[in-house]
Amino acid sequence: MLRRVMTRILLTVVVGLVTGRSACDAAPMTLEDWHQDVPGRVHRIDPDALPPPYATASSANAPRVVPRPQNASLSVPPHFRVEVFASGLTGPRKLLVAPNGDIFVSETAAGRISVLHPNPDGTAAATIRTFAAGLTLPFGLAFYPDAARPRWLYVAETNRVIRFRLDGGEARGESGHPAAFDVVVPHLPAGGAHITRDIAFSRDGRRLFVSVGSASNVAESMPKKSAAAIVSWESAHGLGAAWGAETDRADVLTFDVAAPTAPKTYATGLRNCVSLTVQPTTGALWCTTNERDQLGDDLVPDYSTRLEPGGFYGWPWYYFGAHADPRLAGDRPDLEGKALVPDVPYQAHSAALDMLFYTARPGPAAFPGDYAGDAFVALHGSWNRASRTGYKLVRVRMVHGEPTGEYEDFLTGFIIDDGTVWGRPVGLAELADGSLLFSDDAGNSVYRVAYEPPLGNAPVLKDLSH
Repeated sequence: MLRRVMTRILLTVVVGLVTGRSACDAAPMTLEDWHQDVPGRVHRIDPDALPPPYATASSANAPRVVPRPQNASLSVPPHFRVEVFASGLTGPRKLLVAPNGDIFVSETAAGRISVLHPNPDGTAAATIRTFAAGLTLPFGLAFYPDAARPRWLYVAETNRVIRFRLDGGEARGESGHPAAFDVVVPHLPAGGAHITRDIAFSRDGRRLFVSVGSASNVAESMPKKSAAAIVSWESAHGLGAAWGAETDRADVLTFDVAAPTAPKTYATGLRNCVSLTVQPTTGALWCTTNERDQLGDDLVPDYSTRLEPGGFYGWPWYYFGAHADPRLAGDRPDLEGKALVPDVPYQAHSAALDMLFYTARPGPAAFPGDYAGDAFVALHGSWNRASRTGYKLVRVRMVHGEPTGEYEDFLTGFIIDDGTVWGRPVGLAELADGSLLFSDDAGNSVYRVAYEPPLGNAPVLKDLSH
């Protein structure tokens, strides 16, 4: 814990030296909304300067989603271009790129996995076909044993994990017919809120991680336990693990790939860990979390963070360290000071979903070298905030693999006015040519972002060796 605090302080100094900017130069947390969004705008939320609960009223401000207006456009940094890669999907969410260039897409509400086959120049999907149908709210996708030579496609349904055999790393399912699969994990907690389940493998391929969101906002109906019962419960389920209808929820679970029987708890107190991501350079497991609602416009920030084995991240009793949730005040004084502080907080209610580390593969659409090792995060957009926020892609800055705590707007423009939007980003993927894909489950589309360098400018790669 002390090491991480010292790392944050050091990175703040390093960022100032590299960028000429101090933490104070970043945008303030309060009063932020979509009106200030512009590519390159920097955000830093200080976990030690959060407002008190109920500083503002809780808002029910869901967006009205409309078709893309004729004059609408998306804003990206100079020399980037964004275009539709595929349309006509049904709520596309997670994306996964196969070695042959095909892109698997989970269409959660439709119960389907589709495959996008790119055209010869890779700038758009030439065909879309069904790989597997009749699934139960599929979301997370992962190749095994690795992305370069996969033999299996693993899929996280809301209630289990299944896998499909791949032929030479390629999808061979027949359009319109359910593909054959094996059941890997026969039971995951289901029902209630937070239906998505994400999956990831450890770098050594020995462990399967599965994220399971909570069944409720803040476990309001969870029964009380005595101090002795809590000690017994946590000995089996981990520090801060919830119980009752929340058993094995708000957790990241881990399974032995060779024998995926009973799960073990890897981390707890994660209200809705929508995305699991393994950092390529370090092997660290990252979780991107939607935090709780109804405490006001600026509580509680969503976040991405590296998960520590056995780590407790606060839900439902605490958030961002020792901040107590007033709705459960006094219930768990034994946990005060034991909740870890996440690495990268986002504006509250942004609905942070997928996270992707950009590898800067050499290719005609590759981003400038200083993007290498940084991450992109899709912000699906707010409903529990008076001033709308999210509905964009942001860039999470890293220095030698360590998060700086800052993020900056990368792609904006889906919001039309205070009440109306035409897109909501979800999934992210990097293509072999260096371009970035993202899914939009409101517009039923997938977009491609490419970089076109100015003539005579060669990219300079970031040093990732430390």
